[in-house]
Amino acid sequence: MRRFLLRRALWLVLTVWAVATLAFFLMRAVPGGPFSGDRRLSPEVEAAVEARYHLDWPAWRQYLQFLGPLNLDAHGLLGDRSDVWGGALVGDLGPSFRQQDYTVNELLAQSLPISIELGLAALLWAVLLGVPAGVAAALRPRGWLDLALRGVTTLGIVLPNFVIASLLVMLFAFRLGWLPVAGYGGLRHLVLPALALGAPFAAYVARLARTGTLEALSAEHVIAARAKGLPRWRIVRDHVLPAALLPVASYLGPAAAGVLTGSLVIERIFAIPGAGTHFVGSALDRDYTLAMGVTLTYTVFVYVLNTAVDALYPLLDPRISLEEL
Repeated sequence: MRRFLLRRALWLVLTVWAVATLAFFLMRAVPGGPFSGDRRLSPEVEAAVEARYHLDWPAWRQYLQFLGPLNLDAHGLLGDRSDVWGGALVGDLGPSFRQQDYTVNELLAQSLPISIELGLAALLWAVLLGVPAGVAAALRPRGWLDLALRGVTTLGIVLPNFVIASLLVMLFAFRLGWLPVAGYGGLRHLVLPALALGAPFAAYVARLARTGTLEALSAEHVIAARAKGLPRWRIVRDHVLPAALLPVASYLGPAAAGVLTGSLVIERIFAIPGAGTHFVGSALDRDYTLAMGVTLTYTVFVYVLNTAVDALYPLLDPRISLEEL
Protein backbone atom coordinates (compact mmCIF):
# COMPACT_ATOMS: atom_id res chain seq x y z
CA MET A 1 0.00 0.00 0.00
CA ARG A 2 2.82 2.42 0.87
CA ARG A 3 4.59 1.89 -2.47
CA PHE A 4 1.28 2.24 -4.30
CA LEU A 5 0.47 5.56 -2.61
CA LEU A 6 4.01 6.88 -3.09
CA ARG A 7 3.93 6.02 -6.79
CA ARG A 8 0.55 7.67 -7.22
CA ALA A 9 1.70 10.76 -5.30
CA LEU A 10 4.65 11.21 -7.67
CA TRP A 11 2.39 10.84 -10.69
CA LEU A 12 0.00 13.37 -9.12
CA VAL A 13 2.76 15.98 -8.96
CA LEU A 14 3.68 15.39 -12.60
CA THR A 15 0.04 15.42 -13.70
CA VAL A 16 -0.75 18.68 -11.92
CA TRP A 17 2.37 20.33 -13.33
CA ALA A 18 1.57 19.18 -16.89
CA VAL A 19 -2.07 20.30 -16.68
CA ALA A 20 -1.10 23.63 -15.12
CA THR A 21 1.57 24.34 -17.74
CA LEU A 22 -0.68 23.44 -20.66
CA ALA A 23 -3.64 25.43 -19.30
CA PHE A 24 -1.45 28.43 -18.51
CA PHE A 25 -0.08 28.86 -22.02
CA LEU A 26 -3.36 27.97 -23.73
CA MET A 27 -5.14 30.74 -21.82
CA ARG A 28 -2.45 33.25 -22.78
CA ALA A 29 -2.66 32.13 -26.43
CA VAL A 30 -6.35 33.05 -26.72
CA PRO A 31 -6.88 36.62 -28.03
CA GLY A 32 -8.05 39.15 -25.48
CA GLY A 33 -7.60 39.27 -21.75
CA PRO A 34 -9.35 39.85 -18.42
CA PHE A 35 -9.69 43.59 -19.04
CA SER A 36 -10.60 43.61 -22.74
CA GLY A 37 -14.29 42.82 -22.37
CA ASP A 38 -17.44 44.67 -23.30
CA ARG A 39 -16.64 47.68 -21.14
CA ARG A 40 -13.64 48.99 -23.00
CA LEU A 41 -11.08 50.79 -20.86
CA SER A 42 -8.96 53.65 -22.05
CA PRO A 43 -5.45 52.60 -23.13
CA GLU A 44 -3.89 54.35 -20.14
CA VAL A 45 -6.22 52.72 -17.61
CA GLU A 46 -5.88 49.28 -19.24
CA ALA A 47 -2.09 49.56 -19.22
CA ALA A 48 -2.12 50.54 -15.54
CA VAL A 49 -4.41 47.64 -14.60
CA GLU A 50 -2.31 45.13 -16.55
CA ALA A 51 0.82 46.46 -14.85
CA ARG A 52 -0.90 46.05 -11.48
CA TYR A 53 -1.46 42.35 -12.16
CA HIS A 54 1.81 41.92 -14.13
CA LEU A 55 0.00 40.99 -17.33
CA ASP A 56 2.41 43.25 -19.21
CA TRP A 57 5.21 40.81 -18.43
CA PRO A 58 6.30 38.23 -21.02
CA ALA A 59 4.52 34.90 -20.76
CA TRP A 60 7.60 33.11 -19.41
CA ARG A 61 7.95 35.58 -16.52
CA GLN A 62 4.26 35.23 -15.70
CA TYR A 63 4.77 31.46 -15.73
CA LEU A 64 7.66 31.69 -13.26
CA GLN A 65 5.50 33.89 -11.04
CA PHE A 66 2.70 31.33 -11.30
CA LEU A 67 5.00 28.48 -10.26
CA GLY A 68 6.00 30.32 -7.11
CA PRO A 69 9.08 28.40 -5.86
CA LEU A 70 11.03 29.58 -8.93
CA ASN A 71 10.60 33.25 -8.02
CA LEU A 72 14.32 33.73 -7.39
CA ASP A 73 15.39 37.31 -6.81
CA ALA A 74 19.03 36.27 -6.87
CA HIS A 75 18.82 35.78 -10.61
CA GLY A 76 16.68 38.84 -11.20
CA LEU A 77 14.11 36.83 -13.13
CA LEU A 78 11.10 38.75 -11.90
CA GLY A 79 12.50 42.13 -11.06
CA ASP A 80 10.25 44.07 -8.69
CA ARG A 81 8.28 41.51 -6.69
CA SER A 82 5.96 43.94 -4.93
CA ASP A 83 2.36 42.70 -5.02
CA VAL A 84 3.46 39.34 -6.43
CA TRP A 85 1.67 36.38 -4.88
CA GLY A 86 3.49 33.28 -3.74
CA GLY A 87 2.62 30.99 -6.63
CA ALA A 88 0.29 28.07 -7.23
CA LEU A 89 2.82 25.41 -6.22
CA VAL A 90 2.95 26.82 -2.71
CA GLY A 91 -0.84 27.10 -2.45
CA ASP A 92 -1.25 30.80 -3.29
CA LEU A 93 -3.36 31.09 -6.45
CA GLY A 94 -3.37 34.87 -6.40
CA PRO A 95 -6.18 37.43 -6.73
CA SER A 96 -9.17 37.08 -8.99
CA PHE A 97 -8.82 39.48 -11.93
CA ARG A 98 -12.55 40.15 -12.29
CA GLN A 99 -13.95 39.70 -8.77
CA GLN A 100 -12.32 42.51 -6.91
CA ASP A 101 -11.26 42.17 -3.27
CA TYR A 102 -11.33 38.35 -3.52
CA THR A 103 -8.48 35.93 -3.93
CA VAL A 104 -8.88 32.64 -5.78
CA ASN A 105 -8.27 30.76 -2.54
CA GLU A 106 -11.16 32.59 -0.88
CA LEU A 107 -13.54 31.94 -3.79
CA LEU A 108 -12.66 28.24 -3.87
CA ALA A 109 -13.01 27.95 -0.09
CA GLN A 110 -16.55 29.32 -0.38
CA SER A 111 -17.68 27.41 -3.47
CA LEU A 112 -15.84 24.08 -3.41
CA PRO A 113 -17.75 22.56 -0.45
CA ILE A 114 -21.00 23.26 -2.32
CA SER A 115 -19.77 21.49 -5.46
CA ILE A 116 -18.50 18.55 -3.40
CA GLU A 117 -21.84 18.28 -1.63
CA LEU A 118 -23.67 18.29 -4.97
CA GLY A 119 -21.27 15.75 -6.51
CA LEU A 120 -21.49 13.36 -3.56
CA ALA A 121 -25.29 13.57 -3.59
CA ALA A 122 -25.36 12.81 -7.32
CA LEU A 123 -22.99 9.83 -6.99
CA LEU A 124 -24.88 8.50 -3.98
CA TRP A 125 -28.16 8.72 -5.88
CA ALA A 126 -26.58 6.99 -8.90
CA VAL A 127 -25.22 4.08 -6.83
CA LEU A 128 -28.27 3.63 -4.58
CA LEU A 129 -30.61 3.55 -7.56
CA GLY A 130 -28.41 1.89 -10.18
CA VAL A 131 -27.01 -1.08 -8.25
CA PRO A 132 -30.32 -2.49 -6.89
CA ALA A 133 -32.03 -1.92 -10.25
CA GLY A 134 -29.25 -3.65 -12.19
CA VAL A 135 -29.04 -6.62 -9.80
CA ALA A 136 -32.83 -7.07 -9.69
CA ALA A 137 -33.06 -6.99 -13.50
CA ALA A 138 -30.26 -9.55 -13.88
CA LEU A 139 -31.89 -11.97 -11.45
CA ARG A 140 -34.84 -12.21 -13.87
CA PRO A 141 -33.31 -11.72 -17.31
CA ARG A 142 -35.65 -10.91 -20.19
CA GLY A 143 -38.45 -10.23 -17.75
CA TRP A 144 -40.55 -7.08 -17.63
CA LEU A 145 -38.20 -5.43 -15.13
CA ASP A 146 -35.19 -6.20 -17.32
CA LEU A 147 -36.88 -4.76 -20.40
CA ALA A 148 -38.02 -1.67 -18.51
CA LEU A 149 -34.51 -1.14 -17.15
CA ARG A 150 -33.01 -1.27 -20.62
CA GLY A 151 -35.43 1.35 -21.89
CA VAL A 152 -34.97 3.69 -18.94
CA THR A 153 -31.17 3.40 -18.96
CA THR A 154 -31.06 4.11 -22.69
CA LEU A 155 -33.01 7.32 -22.12
CA GLY A 156 -30.78 8.24 -19.18
CA ILE A 157 -27.63 7.80 -21.27
CA VAL A 158 -28.94 9.54 -24.39
CA LEU A 159 -30.55 12.59 -22.77
CA PRO A 160 -28.11 15.36 -21.69
CA ASN A 161 -28.30 16.33 -18.03
CA PHE A 162 -29.57 19.83 -18.85
CA VAL A 163 -32.57 18.26 -20.64
CA ILE A 164 -33.21 16.02 -17.63
CA ALA A 165 -32.90 19.10 -15.41
CA SER A 166 -35.54 20.94 -17.45
CA LEU A 167 -37.93 17.99 -17.25
CA LEU A 168 -37.45 17.66 -13.49
CA VAL A 169 -38.03 21.38 -12.95
CA MET A 170 -41.23 21.35 -15.00
CA LEU A 171 -42.59 18.32 -13.12
CA PHE A 172 -41.49 18.77 -9.49
CA ALA A 173 -41.19 22.57 -9.31
CA PHE A 174 -43.76 24.03 -11.71
CA ARG A 175 -46.48 21.37 -11.87
CA LEU A 176 -46.30 19.72 -8.45
CA GLY A 177 -44.65 22.58 -6.53
CA TRP A 178 -42.77 20.21 -4.26
CA LEU A 179 -39.26 21.57 -4.71
CA PRO A 180 -37.68 24.99 -5.37
CA VAL A 181 -36.69 25.91 -8.91
CA ALA A 182 -33.19 27.21 -8.17
CA GLY A 183 -30.89 28.55 -5.49
CA TYR A 184 -28.96 27.01 -2.64
CA GLY A 185 -30.02 26.91 0.95
CA GLY A 186 -30.61 23.40 2.17
CA LEU A 187 -31.47 19.82 1.30
CA ARG A 188 -34.60 20.76 -0.70
CA HIS A 189 -32.50 22.92 -3.03
CA LEU A 190 -30.11 20.00 -3.58
CA VAL A 191 -32.62 17.33 -4.64
CA LEU A 192 -33.33 18.40 -8.24
CA PRO A 193 -29.71 19.27 -9.14
CA ALA A 194 -28.47 15.96 -7.69
CA LEU A 195 -31.14 14.00 -9.59
CA ALA A 196 -30.38 15.78 -12.85
CA LEU A 197 -26.62 15.39 -12.43
CA GLY A 198 -26.73 11.77 -11.28
CA ALA A 199 -29.35 10.40 -13.70
CA PRO A 200 -26.96 9.55 -16.59
CA PHE A 201 -24.50 7.95 -14.16
CA ALA A 202 -27.30 5.94 -12.51
CA ALA A 203 -28.11 4.53 -15.96
CA TYR A 204 -24.49 3.47 -16.52
CA VAL A 205 -24.25 1.99 -13.00
CA ALA A 206 -27.44 -0.03 -13.54
CA ARG A 207 -26.10 -1.49 -16.79
CA LEU A 208 -22.74 -2.33 -15.24
CA ALA A 209 -24.40 -3.92 -12.20
CA ARG A 210 -26.66 -5.99 -14.48
CA THR A 211 -23.71 -7.21 -16.57
CA GLY A 212 -21.63 -7.99 -13.49
CA THR A 213 -24.50 -9.89 -11.89
CA LEU A 214 -25.13 -12.00 -15.00
CA GLU A 215 -21.45 -12.93 -15.14
CA ALA A 216 -21.37 -13.77 -11.43
CA LEU A 217 -24.46 -15.98 -11.68
CA SER A 218 -22.71 -18.16 -14.25
CA ALA A 219 -19.50 -18.50 -12.20
CA GLU A 220 -18.54 -21.93 -10.92
CA HIS A 221 -18.52 -21.02 -7.23
CA VAL A 222 -22.04 -19.60 -7.50
CA ILE A 223 -23.24 -22.76 -9.24
CA ALA A 224 -21.60 -24.81 -6.47
CA ALA A 225 -23.32 -22.69 -3.82
CA ARG A 226 -26.66 -23.35 -5.50
CA ALA A 227 -25.94 -27.08 -5.56
CA LYS A 228 -25.28 -27.00 -1.82
CA GLY A 229 -28.76 -25.60 -1.30
CA LEU A 230 -27.77 -22.21 0.11
CA PRO A 231 -30.61 -19.66 0.23
CA ARG A 232 -30.78 -17.42 -2.80
CA TRP A 233 -30.53 -14.22 -0.80
CA ARG A 234 -27.32 -15.46 0.81
CA ILE A 235 -25.81 -16.41 -2.55
CA VAL A 236 -26.62 -12.95 -3.89
CA ARG A 237 -25.23 -11.21 -0.81
CA ASP A 238 -22.03 -13.22 -0.37
CA HIS A 239 -21.07 -14.19 -3.92
CA VAL A 240 -22.99 -12.25 -6.55
CA LEU A 241 -23.06 -8.73 -5.13
CA PRO A 242 -19.25 -8.33 -4.62
CA ALA A 243 -18.65 -9.44 -8.21
CA ALA A 244 -21.39 -7.11 -9.46
CA LEU A 245 -19.86 -4.17 -7.59
CA LEU A 246 -16.42 -4.62 -9.16
CA PRO A 247 -17.29 -3.03 -12.56
CA VAL A 248 -19.30 -0.38 -10.70
CA ALA A 249 -16.26 0.48 -8.56
CA SER A 250 -14.15 0.70 -11.72
CA TYR A 251 -16.63 3.19 -13.12
CA LEU A 252 -16.74 5.42 -10.04
CA GLY A 253 -13.44 7.13 -10.91
CA PRO A 254 -14.55 8.28 -14.40
CA ALA A 255 -18.01 8.95 -12.95
CA ALA A 256 -16.52 11.32 -10.39
CA ALA A 257 -14.76 13.17 -13.20
CA GLY A 258 -18.03 13.31 -15.14
CA VAL A 259 -19.90 14.59 -12.10
CA LEU A 260 -17.37 17.38 -11.65
CA THR A 261 -17.48 18.46 -15.29
CA GLY A 262 -21.22 17.96 -15.54
CA SER A 263 -21.80 20.12 -12.50
CA LEU A 264 -20.54 23.12 -14.48
CA VAL A 265 -23.80 23.15 -16.44
CA ILE A 266 -26.09 22.01 -13.62
CA GLU A 267 -24.79 24.65 -11.21
CA ARG A 268 -25.42 27.30 -13.84
CA ILE A 269 -28.97 26.08 -14.51
CA PHE A 270 -29.96 25.91 -10.84
CA ALA A 271 -28.02 29.06 -9.81
CA ILE A 272 -25.87 27.13 -7.34
CA PRO A 273 -22.81 29.13 -6.19
CA GLY A 274 -20.36 26.27 -6.63
CA ALA A 275 -16.95 25.98 -8.21
CA GLY A 276 -18.54 25.09 -11.55
CA THR A 277 -20.28 28.45 -11.67
CA HIS A 278 -16.97 30.17 -11.02
CA PHE A 279 -15.31 28.11 -13.76
CA VAL A 280 -17.89 29.09 -16.38
CA GLY A 281 -17.72 32.72 -15.28
CA SER A 282 -13.93 32.75 -15.33
CA ALA A 283 -13.90 31.32 -18.86
CA LEU A 284 -16.31 33.98 -20.09
CA ASP A 285 -14.47 36.78 -18.28
CA ARG A 286 -10.94 35.52 -19.10
CA ASP A 287 -10.18 35.47 -15.39
CA TYR A 288 -6.88 33.63 -15.70
CA THR A 289 -6.17 32.98 -12.04
CA LEU A 290 -9.69 31.82 -11.15
CA ALA A 291 -9.89 29.53 -14.19
CA MET A 292 -6.50 28.07 -13.31
CA GLY A 293 -7.51 27.56 -9.69
CA VAL A 294 -10.66 25.64 -10.60
CA THR A 295 -8.78 23.61 -13.24
CA LEU A 296 -6.07 22.54 -10.79
CA THR A 297 -8.63 21.79 -8.09
CA TYR A 298 -10.65 19.57 -10.43
CA THR A 299 -7.47 17.84 -11.60
CA VAL A 300 -6.45 16.95 -8.04
CA PHE A 301 -9.94 15.76 -7.13
CA VAL A 302 -10.27 13.53 -10.18
CA TYR A 303 -6.83 12.01 -9.61
CA VAL A 304 -7.42 11.39 -5.90
CA LEU A 305 -10.81 9.79 -6.57
CA ASN A 306 -9.35 7.50 -9.22
CA THR A 307 -6.60 6.49 -6.80
CA ALA A 308 -9.17 5.77 -4.07
CA VAL A 309 -11.18 3.59 -6.46
CA ASP A 310 -8.05 1.64 -7.44
CA ALA A 311 -7.24 1.11 -3.77
CA LEU A 312 -10.69 -0.48 -3.28
CA TYR A 313 -10.12 -3.19 -5.89
CA PRO A 314 -8.36 -5.68 -3.52
CA LEU A 315 -11.26 -5.36 -1.07
CA LEU A 316 -13.77 -6.39 -3.74
CA ASP A 317 -11.56 -8.99 -5.40
CA PRO A 318 -8.64 -10.40 -3.34
CA ARG A 319 -7.04 -11.74 -6.52
CA ILE A 320 -6.14 -8.16 -7.51
CA SER A 321 -2.91 -6.76 -6.08
CA LEU A 322 -2.09 -3.09 -5.68
CA GLU A 323 1.33 -3.78 -7.20
CA GLU A 324 -0.43 -4.54 -10.49
CA LEU A 325 -2.16 -1.15 -10.61
